[in-house]
Amino acid sequence: MSKVGNVPEIISVKDHLDQLKAQGAVLAWEIPYENLLTRLTAAVFFLTPADQSHLDRIWKELESHKMLKYRLNDDKVLSQLAWRVEFNDGFEL
Repeated sequence: MSKVGNVPEIISVKDHLDQLKAQGAVLAWEIPYENLLTRLTAAVFFLTPADQSHLDRIWKELESHKMLKYRLNDDKVLSQLAWRVEFNDGFEL
């Protein structure tokens, strides 16, 4: 079992987002409540691309992590960043 706040799958996605940021595709990203998470399927990431033209590349890159789902972050409740990103096909424990 993963330790709370130290989930290898979440760390992998974070590393990937850091790489995309270093390469100039992602302007900013965040994961609220990270220290409470015990699995990737419960995590909600948010990101803003450096430019809209980078979105196809970002989604293609993140597809390497299973069950990628993304949508515009219209409600802006958990984050002010533009996109909501999850790795979950519906409710999965």
